Amino acid sequence: MLKQYFTIKEFGSHEIIIQKSRFIAHVNRAVTEKDAQDFIQEIKKKHWDANHNCSAYMIGQHNEIQKANDDGEPSGTAGVPILEVLKKRDLKDTVVVVTRYFGGIKLGAGGLIRAYGKSTSEGINAVGVVERKLMKIVHTKIDYTWLGKVENELRSSVYEIKEIHYVDNVEIETFVEEEQVGKFTEWMIEMTNGQAEILEGEVLYLEKDM
Repeated sequence: MLKQYFTIKEFGSHEIIIQKSRFIAHVNRAVTEKDAQDFIQEIKKKHWDANHNCSAYMIGQHNEIQKANDDGEPSGTAGVPILEVLKKRDLKDTVVVVTRYFGGIKLGAGGLIRAYGKSTSEGINAVGVVERKLMKIVHTKIDYTWLGKVENELRSSVYEIKEIHYVDNVEIETFVEEEQVGKFTEWMIEMTNGQAEILEGEVLYLEKDM
């Protein structure tokens, strides 16, 4: 598992007009090639009346799967520019379909490359990008008398609380970078005068907006 990578925040779309042609960028996550292909077919079905539904996707920890499709536009003028934006932005597990409704003015090869690239970039900007960082979940069990102090200290620290369970004792789940677990544990024990029980849990990705 990668320690950190960037991907699209969520599904979304964004439309721009270039020389009377409508370019609609549809952006989504895809963790498998089937996910990407299914999404492309879904957009094609929705925009069956469009002149083109051009696409590209980049999938895998090391971008093992990279595909681009011009869907009837001149070779290399649509799918490749979309893919190049994904590469430049280093977005993993991401699929983009740019739908074009022709407006009557031909753009030429250079114009098409710029248009599909711009549509993709603006679509990504509109939807948003997140950083996914691999974190250890650390469980801190404390008596209720420590809750106010510990929660306040955590919320004003670099650490992020995942969840608080109010049971017999309070259990706080915190996202901690693996190399910071020792330091975090010492900090908790010192803060609670040794009255905190610290347990290491699963490893999960924490997402932060970029």
